[in-house]
Amino acid sequence: MFALKNKVQLIGNLGNTPEIKTLETGKKMARFSVATNEIYRNAKGEKVTETQWHNLVVWGKMADIAEKYLAKGREVLIEGKIVNRSYNDKEGQKKYVTEIQVNELLLLGGRSNEA
Repeated sequence: MFALKNKVQLIGNLGNTPEIKTLETGKKMARFSVATNEIYRNAKGEKVTETQWHNLVVWGKMADIAEKYLAKGREVLIEGKIVNRSYNDKEGQKKYVTEIQVNELLLLGGRSNEA
């Protein structure tokens, strides 16, 4: 039960092609965003689609997979955990980032979803 404290599962579509970086250590990293949609009816009975954007990061062999197979619009299922971090920008201002560190990635749909 303790393993479920920080677990995220999302199904959505990539908002951009992954940005790939190789660190000085040789470890590869990929960053990309995923949009999830929630559809519901409001009080007037009108259909409303609410989109949420999520920033994701993947490491190592999974970054290789992201680089090879992921493209804007591709539908994916991800599982990971929420990570909060901070850094100082070029002007010295402290910036805070919330992202999902992915540990499982499943490609959904066909190759026709690729942009």
